[in-house]
Amino acid sequence: MILAQREKLAEREAALSEAQSEAKVRALEIERLKLQLAKARREHFGQSSERGKLLVEQLELAIADLEETQAEEETRAEFAAPETAKAPRRRPQRGPRKLPENVPVERVVEPAPCVCGKCGGDRLRKLGEVVSKTLECEPRRWKIIERVREKFACRDCDGVTEPPAPSHPIPRGFAGPSLLAMILVGKFCDHLPLNRQSAAFAREGVEIEVSTLADWVGGCAAALEPILAEIRRHVLAAERLHVDDTTVKVLAKMKTRTGRLWVYLRDDRPFSGQGPPAALYDYSPSRHGEYPRKVLAAWSGVMQADAFSGYTALYEEGRKPAPVVEAACWAHGRRDFFDFAKLAKAPIAAELVRRIDELFAIERAIKGKSAEERRAVRQERSKPLVAALEGYMREQFERLSPKNDLAKAIHYILTRWASFTRFLDDGRICLSNNAAERALRCVAVGRRNWTFAGSDAGGQRAAAVYSLIETAKLNDVDPRAWLADVLARLPDHPAHRVGELMPWAWKARHHATASATTAVAA
Repeated sequence: MILAQREKLAEREAALSEAQSEAKVRALEIERLKLQLAKARREHFGQSSERGKLLVEQLELAIADLEETQAEEETRAEFAAPETAKAPRRRPQRGPRKLPENVPVERVVEPAPCVCGKCGGDRLRKLGEVVSKTLECEPRRWKIIERVREKFACRDCDGVTEPPAPSHPIPRGFAGPSLLAMILVGKFCDHLPLNRQSAAFAREGVEIEVSTLADWVGGCAAALEPILAEIRRHVLAAERLHVDDTTVKVLAKMKTRTGRLWVYLRDDRPFSGQGPPAALYDYSPSRHGEYPRKVLAAWSGVMQADAFSGYTALYEEGRKPAPVVEAACWAHGRRDFFDFAKLAKAPIAAELVRRIDELFAIERAIKGKSAEERRAVRQERSKPLVAALEGYMREQFERLSPKNDLAKAIHYILTRWASFTRFLDDGRICLSNNAAERALRCVAVGRRNWTFAGSDAGGQRAAAVYSLIETAKLNDVDPRAWLADVLARLPDHPAHRVGELMPWAWKARHHATASATTAVAA
């Protein structure tokens, strides 16, 4: 009787422990869903810059932490449950569980039973099979490729003939194109400095010095110059550009100094333009207006940028070949109002944010439409809102002290009103310069890892490789696969056909090949 009571008591304690764990799991699931709801609301109603800076990253970290905690509690509950009470439990569906279709499948057949598990009989017949799928990843597989060129001697003239040596991506380099692409993408896309990559290679049994990796990176930057020149030509052929810059530390004697990385982004997708997107980065040792003027010396069109004084010479009437048309960024102008509304609870700032958000709501509805359609909608819906906004801003500016920070923020927009309202008459212009800011995000994340550029030459090399990688990403192309193929083809590719190696052409060619292969297989 005592043993029976102890067994019942143990079962009750186990059941209680399981119930407590399940309650905790449900509470965690509720909190996780609350966070996802808050994130969805912020993404729907919030402005893009504050989504990225104030809440989204924190929410994603919190959600990931809650999911890890939930999985831990569920596992503990399964371990604590008695064997007789254990039953297969389904976790809540958190999204599509579709496995990728572009990976090879390895079929493992488990040994079939020889006798019946119930009666022990051996007269078994196959009814079918049950398949469970698991996504697995194996470590990188290194290999050495030996290219054998057989020599032949001529019996008539005693001459020696052999096939020509294959071209290498970089001269006197023993690294293959896939390895070189992996190193470039690791440093400039995944933000892994060369010393970390060298350590990772050593753990896998392949020791490559950091100096060797640096030589390869420099060689690739030189080998890919024709691709970079084509990207530059394509970007500067655009009618409209997004321009922005960010700081980058550069190593100097016993200290670092501040350089600049500029981005010139072509993206015609918002107004259904035919030109593929591309990004051109440029490095300068300082933030002086001569550097963007040098890059844009032969270009004219609409430029979306902030109110940097170094751009002023580009907008002058007598500029050759033609003056650049300035289009201001509403997100940049709205930022100060949002800060005042959030921190100081200023009602005027809150009202300005609300009115500007109405303009952004209209823009989201016409994104991807033609320039003519966008202009028509803006004339009908946005123009009255902009006129009312101008009246409200001028009225409030007259009431505020000129030294007031909110008045200064209003003055910033009113003095550039022609640039801020230019989007009403041109459907190609976007309401904000967020496209350029997104293109610079890779630099902001990268400099947290590599800390500084080693020299001005290193900054220029980083700008070149960022141009290649970001252009591939803008065209939804895997930078590693594209760079590996380009590095393999480029040495023997005709110079006048370098356009065939651009990410958008490379993507179209691979899609056509895949479609033809699928058709043949069908």
